[in-house]
Amino acid sequence: MVREDKTTWKSNYFTKIIQCLDEYPKVFIVGADNVGSKQMQKIRISLRGKAELLMGKNTMMRKAIRGHLENNPHLEKLLPHIKGNVGFVFTKEDLNEVRDVIKSNKVAAPAKAGAIAPIDVKISAVNTGLGPEKTSFFQALAIPTKITRGTIEILSEVHLIHKDEKVGASEATLLQMLKIFPFSYGLQIEQVYEAGSVFSPDVLDITEDDLMAKFMEGIANVASVSLAIGYPTVASVPHSIVNGFKNVLAVALETDITFPEVEQLKAYLADPSAFVSAAPVAASGDNATEETKTEEKKEEEEEEESDDDMGFGLFD
Repeated sequence: MVREDKTTWKSNYFTKIIQCLDEYPKVFIVGADNVGSKQMQKIRISLRGKAELLMGKNTMMRKAIRGHLENNPHLEKLLPHIKGNVGFVFTKEDLNEVRDVIKSNKVAAPAKAGAIAPIDVKISAVNTGLGPEKTSFFQALAIPTKITRGTIEILSEVHLIHKDEKVGASEATLLQMLKIFPFSYGLQIEQVYEAGSVFSPDVLDITEDDLMAKFMEGIANVASVSLAIGYPTVASVPHSIVNGFKNVLAVALETDITFPEVEQLKAYLADPSAFVSAAPVAASGDNATEETKTEEKKEEEEEEESDDDMGFGLFD
């Protein structure tokens, strides 16, 4: 198979990226650090039918986008985010579904010396299976150990590598000896483009309940401010009406003014006993009588038992 020359390859790349920008309304900007070609191929396969992954040089991606700004000026918002080892994932599907596919394609990897740790790495208190000749290596890293049945055992959990710090050569060697692959690498979603806007992928985690809660919180704040300054708004009017009705109710109770909403309250204040149900009182009275009879019967039985003295006389 004859490989196309560089000029033809560039021309085809520009055509491809412009075609994707026109066809797909949603774009993920993804970082591809520490992602190998074999893993990239697996990601492409898993995205097949849902999205299209396109990598390339940053200069070529910027040039293609700038040349297409006349047709879609909103694409200019992508330019500041094209830096480092990044690529595009174009899609028409639901962003959350595509994001889950991207996140699921991660591969466990060893900790390499000089790499920046994406997570904290801790070693549990376990038997390493290593021979006593490796004891000095653990002592150099200040890891407490003991020899158990001819092998090295770690006595307590050790925080070996801290997040966002460089992995040292000794730490990397120890993890390789223990056959621990603490890191996992895959495409990292850095930004999302949709409907002419670029936003953080964290926005995709916001649910309708979160939006409703924020909306209701905003309404409550507007109502509080409106009531405090005496400026009526749609949010504060219901509270103002309720507060006004309370005032009218208070005035009616102190005067001869009456209306249907206050009649029952006035009647209750005039004769509270009329609103007390007789049935529960009677029932409670019957229960009290039965409890009293039961207690009296128990006392009589106890007196009879004490008189019998268990069948023995005083001098038996």
